[in-house]
Amino acid sequence: MSEGLVFAFVIAVGFVTAGVLSSFVQLVSGQPMRFFVEHRSLAASIGSVLLRVLAGPEILMRNAWRGVYFEKRPQGWFWLASGIAGFWSLMIGCLLIDILLNV
Repeated sequence: MSEGLVFAFVIAVGFVTAGVLSSFVQLVSGQPMRFFVEHRSLAASIGSVLLRVLAGPEILMRNAWRGVYFEKRPQGWFWLASGIAGFWSLMIGCLLIDILLNV
């Protein structure tokens, strides 16, 4: 398999993981995920932060998409957010694939 396909696969794993987690939280709570973390117990706050770390690329891309198409922000910000979300997805994908291969 070529390196480019592996790279694309790892990024896709990260994006899919972020999307599935974000969609599940929206299904359960009825509201889309945001980066805002409410102050609750220590365990709930840590879990909330970890969930947002894994779902971060989806939250970032949703906010960027809404910013460009509904709030008329410059498209440069969308492409910058896309690059950051892509790199973030790469890191999540690498982490998950490493965990799955070492179990």
